[in-house]
Amino acid sequence: MKKIIAMLLALVMALSLTAVAFAAEEAEVPEVPEYLTSLELPEFTTIEEGKLIMSTNASFPPYEMVADGEGFAGTGFEGIDVEIAWYLAQATGLELVIDDMEFPSALIAVQDNKSDMMLAGLTYNEERDEVMDFSTPYANGVQVVIVPEDSDIATVDDLANAEMIGTQSGTTGYIYCSDTPENGGFGEDHVTAYDNGATAVQALLNGQIDAVVIDNGPAQEYVAANPGLKILDTEFTNEDYCLAVDQDNTALLDALNTVLETMIDEGLVEEIVSHYVSADEAE
Repeated sequence: MKKIIAMLLALVMALSLTAVAFAAEEAEVPEVPEYLTSLELPEFTTIEEGKLIMSTNASFPPYEMVADGEGFAGTGFEGIDVEIAWYLAQATGLELVIDDMEFPSALIAVQDNKSDMMLAGLTYNEERDEVMDFSTPYANGVQVVIVPEDSDIATVDDLANAEMIGTQSGTTGYIYCSDTPENGGFGEDHVTAYDNGATAVQALLNGQIDAVVIDNGPAQEYVAANPGLKILDTEFTNEDYCLAVDQDNTALLDALNTVLETMIDEGLVEEIVSHYVSADEAE
């Protein structure tokens, strides 16, 4: 659900720890609907007064990626989560600051009160729910399997015969794949975790692994950019995307949920998603 990446190498080189604050004078800024600016929100506090800090891993198209230029509203980033976060900040009267880091670090940043929220194609699971609080789901995430076009792996069940499967570190794809066969996984010995999806796909192209399990949005981008790869017809799993805040940060979560649910009800989230994902890809 993000802007199409022309070259896989550009994604790898774009990975860096970056903090970018919204700068209205540097880029065209969308108009914020009155139904967002007129919302009655509960009182809440953020880590830094006047700022809404978002941790993310900006190598996950089409949800978040480093922009080639000023990015959405001058943030330096673009993608579904970036646009949603910007409207959340505008509706709450805050300046959006985006901290780009590795996915596991983005999870920890929220728990350590170094960021107010995490948006990174983040899916709910019970383990994460023990240390974070999740918002209303705003999008659906389908995890799929990427393989070479001539691969013997034809279905998800065939992954049991794969010598090595690649995933992104810290994601539910890694959690599910590395679990024991008794629990439906393939065992840690048959899974390699990479810092990002781009690196996992590069390993697949190099013949170092047999398949990559990753969300459908970035999978579409990687396959489009790399001839010789394909996505299996069958889904690996189907999940909901949410934002997350530190556990028991009820006031902030209530405020963000009020804005997010209004964006969903008014069709703004659907409009944002449609900028990056066609109707066929979203099914």
